[in-house]
Amino acid sequence: MEVVAPNFKRRLSGVTATIQRLVPLQASRIAIAALGPGLGDRVPRIGFSDLLSFWKRPPGRPFRIWHARRNVETLAGLLLRDLLRMPLRVVFTSASQRRHTAWSRFLIGRVDAVISTSSATAAYLDRPSTVIRHGIDAERFHPAPDPATAWTTAGLPGQFGIGCFGRIRAQKGTDVFVDAMIRLLPGHPAFSAVIFGRATAQHTGFLDGLKARVLTAGLADRIVFAGEVDVDAIAAWYRRLAIFVAPQRWEGFGLTPLEAMASGVPVVATTVGAFPELVVEGETGRLVAPGDVGAMVAALEPLMADASARAAMGSAARRHVVDHFTLEAEAAAIIAVYERLWATG
Repeated sequence: MEVVAPNFKRRLSGVTATIQRLVPLQASRIAIAALGPGLGDRVPRIGFSDLLSFWKRPPGRPFRIWHARRNVETLAGLLLRDLLRMPLRVVFTSASQRRHTAWSRFLIGRVDAVISTSSATAAYLDRPSTVIRHGIDAERFHPAPDPATAWTTAGLPGQFGIGCFGRIRAQKGTDVFVDAMIRLLPGHPAFSAVIFGRATAQHTGFLDGLKARVLTAGLADRIVFAGEVDVDAIAAWYRRLAIFVAPQRWEGFGLTPLEAMASGVPVVATTVGAFPELVVEGETGRLVAPGDVGAMVAALEPLMADASARAAMGSAARRHVVDHFTLEAEAAAIIAVYERLWATG
């Protein structure tokens, strides 16, 4: 085993999803495995007892690499390297776009290499990093064979759909999307909106308030809260959409715009997280200020009114993802970081 990708948390998260996407692909090129719970059958894994063999160097390599994506996993790698004196180097991937805590800065300052998921993330670090943006599976996320009729398979009203996917809470801007739809849908009877995602216990009041606003507006049949969708079904839902909206007030990276664009769907996103590095303004979609319902309405209305503009943006969006944001490119760039470490001996 040359590389270990630890995943110490059982609950589904962005880190878990990243490991599930990347490790099987990387395993076709290097000897890599994940360590920890909550991973699918496709992910090669080792057990904690296998760490006992880590005092021996892997064949052909001067050391193993421990690629951590959370503080707890970074600490474990540093303890294996420094306390137990295993031939190991620690790589950390940072996705945070905020000033790190003192504890995080302490850990990051002691790893051997740092990867940032965006230029905005890199700007919050106190040391150099390699920027490697996330990629997606462009074969899984692909355009509908017939975009003009794709919405008819949704089982929802209207001819066209506008979607917003993610946890339902103020941070995710779900209220901005709902308020924009309340303003726009009466003037665009061919459209309906669908919101996929759930509200955790502390945000159920927020969700109830949104449903009440929709009911008061008389749009309960056209603004649909569809709950969580199975991960295997989400790609089909992107293909059904005419427009995708990412209305977040804050985001670390955010894969949904890439998934939508790969599906040939134009995106209206806020200027948070990595979104300004993903969406090309006026070409693959539109960028608006977070929390600004008026700006969201102004960006969406021309797209709702012009099918040819939607089609042109959707085609450009697909090309942009295939050219710059494939999962294969992300995996290769991360392996290149490993190779540079190994080359140092």
